[in-house]
Amino acid sequence: MTDRLPEPGADERAHSEHLSALLREEIAAHGPMPFSRFMERCLYTPGLGYYSAGKTKFGADGDFVTAPELGTLFARCVVRAFEPVLASLGPDADFMEIGGGSGAFAEAALRALDVAGKVPRRYMILEPSADLRERQRERLHANLPPALAARAVWLDAPLEEEWEGVLFANEVIDALPTTRFTTRDGEVYEEYVVLDGDGRFHRNDRPADVLVNGAVRHVERDLGREFEAGYRTEILPQLPYWMQAVAGTLRKGAMIFADYGYTRSEYYLPERTDGTLRAFYRHRAHGDAFFLPGLQDLTASVDFTALAEAGNSAGFGVAAYVPQAQFLIAADMQEFFENDYLALDDEAARYRLAQEVKKLTLPDQMGERFQVMLFARGVDPSVLPEAVLAADQGARL
Repeated sequence: MTDRLPEPGADERAHSEHLSALLREEIAAHGPMPFSRFMERCLYTPGLGYYSAGKTKFGADGDFVTAPELGTLFARCVVRAFEPVLASLGPDADFMEIGGGSGAFAEAALRALDVAGKVPRRYMILEPSADLRERQRERLHANLPPALAARAVWLDAPLEEEWEGVLFANEVIDALPTTRFTTRDGEVYEEYVVLDGDGRFHRNDRPADVLVNGAVRHVERDLGREFEAGYRTEILPQLPYWMQAVAGTLRKGAMIFADYGYTRSEYYLPERTDGTLRAFYRHRAHGDAFFLPGLQDLTASVDFTALAEAGNSAGFGVAAYVPQAQFLIAADMQEFFENDYLALDDEAARYRLAQEVKKLTLPDQMGERFQVMLFARGVDPSVLPEAVLAADQGARL
């Protein structure tokens, strides 16, 4: 399949070879590498990983398009859903975005918050990539009024002190380094990366440790069945710890996670025998995780049941779980669209706006493939978005 992918330039190939050499050195020195470690290094190695280097990732010139890259509708709907919560928390409320991407969401969200009169004390962007932090900073300071841009602050680690406000993450969970596992003879095996005689990466299965084994057995108990021998898929045993780290200090407020994924019973369907792991390279999806390390995105779909459990363990309640299309409709996307459409006199711009709505809401685009989960802690239920709560499908979890 990868022989049909675009060829990288000489500099790109040298970049990938540099990272590949580091991966080979680590495997040679320490032995087989858990796939989760391989994925982490491919995505986040400083200066070389996919999200840590200078290559464009988002939009038409990158490898994939996220909802904020399509236009401002998505961000404005998220802000509309959060407005009552921010109002209830008062002037000291903060906004935190995890993984700021190109800065498109932050720019649109800050403008929408300003229009609504709900500008937070701080607009925090938790972004581990130094390269992306700089791109986001340049974008906001170039495109926003100075006083508004000044509300933005960047974090390279989760807050350690308690705070109140709202937290938002779009396509973040799918980029967490995932564990791959399989089962045979009643035992759980974790997927590792090894080298063949020519130094090429290959997968190899080794007995799972206590953490991975426990996570897999928990899923089996919840499903009411054991995984068939040879079934291979993904799991995030670290998700509860990650959630506690990024959200545990949010003493009072709400969180919204948007991502592509399924409920647990849908994620682990018997027929999905090789999981959901995939790579994205120049707007093409394929299945070779070892292709051009550092130049392609690696991602796996989200088990939203596991996300709900992680939120619960961090002290939050699930307020709503809905497909993205229903969330956007409940958060007044129709109002935003109509106002924007009437304000435009350029037919090409109107067409682009209509296409934005289609991509965000059609079932075969983002509307059904993406799900939205709303959490809350310490706030009156009356300040949560009523229409979103009414659309809740949490019983499916």
